[in-house]
Amino acid sequence: MIKSACGLDCYDACSIVFDKGKIKGDKSNPYTNGYLCPLLNSCLPKEERIKSPSVNGKKVSLDGALKEVAKSLKTTNTLLWRGSGNLGVMQDVTNLLIQKIGGSLTEGSLCDGAGAAGIKEGRGDHKQLPLEQIQKSEVVVVWGRDVSVTNRHLMPFIKDKTLITIDPFRSDIAKMSHLHLQLAPRSDFFLALLLSRFVIMEEMHDKEWLAQHASDWDEYYDFIRTFRIKSLLALIDLSLAKIGDILSLIKGKKTVFLVGTGVQRYTNGAYILRAIDSLVALLGLFGKEGCGVSYMGESRLGFNDPFKITCNRVSKALTPFGDFETVLIQGGNPAESMPQSARVIDELEKVKNLIYFGLYENKTSKMAHIVIPAKNFFEKEDVRLSYGSKYALKMNKIEDVSFGISEYSFTSKLFLLMGFDGLLSEQAYIDHWLNQCEREEEVFILPSFEENPYKDGFEEPFKFLDDYDDEFLDIKRLKRYNKKEVQKSDEYWPVNRKSKRSLNTQFGKDNKVTLNPKSGYKEGESVFLSSPQGMIELIVELDEGAREDCAIIYANTLHINKITPPLESLEGKNACYAEVKVKIFRV
Repeated sequence: MIKSACGLDCYDACSIVFDKGKIKGDKSNPYTNGYLCPLLNSCLPKEERIKSPSVNGKKVSLDGALKEVAKSLKTTNTLLWRGSGNLGVMQDVTNLLIQKIGGSLTEGSLCDGAGAAGIKEGRGDHKQLPLEQIQKSEVVVVWGRDVSVTNRHLMPFIKDKTLITIDPFRSDIAKMSHLHLQLAPRSDFFLALLLSRFVIMEEMHDKEWLAQHASDWDEYYDFIRTFRIKSLLALIDLSLAKIGDILSLIKGKKTVFLVGTGVQRYTNGAYILRAIDSLVALLGLFGKEGCGVSYMGESRLGFNDPFKITCNRVSKALTPFGDFETVLIQGGNPAESMPQSARVIDELEKVKNLIYFGLYENKTSKMAHIVIPAKNFFEKEDVRLSYGSKYALKMNKIEDVSFGISEYSFTSKLFLLMGFDGLLSEQAYIDHWLNQCEREEEVFILPSFEENPYKDGFEEPFKFLDDYDDEFLDIKRLKRYNKKEVQKSDEYWPVNRKSKRSLNTQFGKDNKVTLNPKSGYKEGESVFLSSPQGMIELIVELDEGAREDCAIIYANTLHINKITPPLESLEGKNACYAEVKVKIFRV
């Protein structure tokens, strides 16, 4: 019997027991408690694995392919672009190779960078809200996050709570909720402002807490009042009664806010998370039992990272691949996962030496000059940190295969081929990570874990917003916005949702777009979705849970990034997949 953990990029981090050739859940983990999500059981199709190294389309030995990689890395202009589908810390050991050759890495995020930046601006750091505090709450506000899909192990922790969902789509979690605020897309910032204004007007703000930890709250109130209430109501497309409903449900209650990454996939993403944090600060909910904000926690907070290096960096969301002579793609598929696929593919085609080091055949691997098959997380040793719970998990090898190479072995062999020294043993790096954790019976606790984060306040007083910049919308017009100015548009907001049977663009694919029945389209008919970036063809599904101005598209949809824009958030260097409107045409 061997214990390990799932390395897939999600909140839950399933603990695994491999016993008699079968994978089962590990009941010793208090969070996942012996239950494995469907993704782990179904999303590792071995028939898609890359099993043979190749150079310019010809199969070669692994040693032969690595020699070609070493030659390519000797160029003066090399970039490492890493995907985030596997959260094992040993993925980053290749940074040490880049440091040796004076190469470049990326900065920013395709996922959560904008929101994290907004949180840090207000609080100063980004501490994870423990599951125990979520369990102690009385009211749970699920804001742009369907935990029944993305965070299934959290469901027992919110059982029997008063649930409030804020989402443009009537998701599964919205259907379970006591209240659903079906706001307009991209209006989360304005909803947070409006709720904050009424919190103060209704004397719901915690003056004692604010005096101690956020004394400039009155200046924030002055800022909020520059936006007219009618304008904000029109922007969010909700009634004043709905605002009253949510305030009545959270008044005097232990409340947690579970916020998803979808709310911040716009140029103003940092402002949105900062505005939500500001609402929670006004209510005085930081540092109190059963209260707080849960976003994607900073899993490496408090660690001394042996793979953290100083080097030149370029944007992850807008990577200029064509500027580099050699590009090493590790565990990612930028040709499909990055915004505006056409631009990305054009850039990749300019690269003289394109190296793909990964598990599966995909669009990027087919373009590569050198292909190196990797090991998956069942086939190597690693450590899995978590942004959803307090646990770090040791990932033990549970399966041997005759092909592929781990990130550590890849780095070690290239160190030898290129005459570099200074690389420690694999076990030394694994021990370095685990020794920084506190051992609790059979699990490890992250060094940043606190039972009640912000109980004693912040390192500096909480900083409220005092300005708002929005390149996508005319801010002056927003401040005088009213319902009379709204006209029905033939454009739709593409609302991206997580799929139950895939992990973003990995594994199962879809070809559907979900529209409201009032759209005029028929179930099963083919339509084109068009944006300034490109066009895709999808099949219509009808669902009354979709707003009339929304096109619901799942993250595993074929060619979805042909229509997403090449934009980076104002703060946090985050991809802005949702900062676009699409037109729909019948085929």
